Amino acid sequence: MRVLVAGATGAVGRQLVPRLQAAGHEVVGLSRRGPVPVDVLDAGAVRRAVAEAAPDVVVHQLTDLGSADGAANNRVRVEGTRNLVDAARSAGVRRIVAQSISWAYAPGDGPADESVPLDPTEEAPRSRIVAGVRALESAVAELPEAVVLRYGVLYGPGTWYAPGGPVAAALAGDPAARFLGSTAADASVSSFVHVADAADAAVRALTWPPGAYNVVDDEPAPGHDWLPVLAAALGVPAPRRSEGRAPWARGALNARARGLGWAPVRPSWRTGFADQGTG
Repeated sequence: MRVLVAGATGAVGRQLVPRLQAAGHEVVGLSRRGPVPVDVLDAGAVRRAVAEAAPDVVVHQLTDLGSADGAANNRVRVEGTRNLVDAARSAGVRRIVAQSISWAYAPGDGPADESVPLDPTEEAPRSRIVAGVRALESAVAELPEAVVLRYGVLYGPGTWYAPGGPVAAALAGDPAARFLGSTAADASVSSFVHVADAADAAVRALTWPPGAYNVVDDEPAPGHDWLPVLAAALGVPAPRRSEGRAPWARGALNARARGLGWAPVRPSWRTGFADQGTG
């Protein structure tokens, strides 16, 4: 297959490209920082790049997280996805695999599967995050064969949770540390996934039936469980345990992706945080 990877130099993209090549696919990378840089917010540039690549499949791994600017990342989700989908349609592409998130579900008491609707909240800033996710998933669904990968919180090389990254700085008390997340050791539940496992799912998703899939590890967990383990792995102080829980912070279940043969090599953050590795 000829595969265009949009976001080829991002944390997942860097893991994904060599895996696609190893699987025998021909890969064309699209990135702001690649040999031929393309700004996904430039509709004309994206259309030309996709037309020139003439891919069989587009894989959307685009984010804008470097400066922890939620508005910038949301713009990529909304406008960037719109441009990519329009370009893919114009080039006759039928299949797209797109990165989404697994923490946009409506509130509930247990981990969410893919049947749970997205959060209908009107309370900012969460409403803006979910609106961006909804726009992304709706746009890619316009193509006949759309696969949405709802990743857990990404850790591993190139992520905020890697050693020396923004989360380590925030836990160490650096007032300049910025990231779009929480270091509250409370009962809010998160699901994680290593970037290598996320990339493996994206390779497999080239042939999955259209639809949404949670790509998360096997152990959703509250912050008061996973934060001390992360802090120990990063060599920084653990925050004090606190009370409370965000109702939407419920984690997610991966049974649907597992049913198609995907399984995380790092099935739990308990061992994964200490073994972030290079892939």
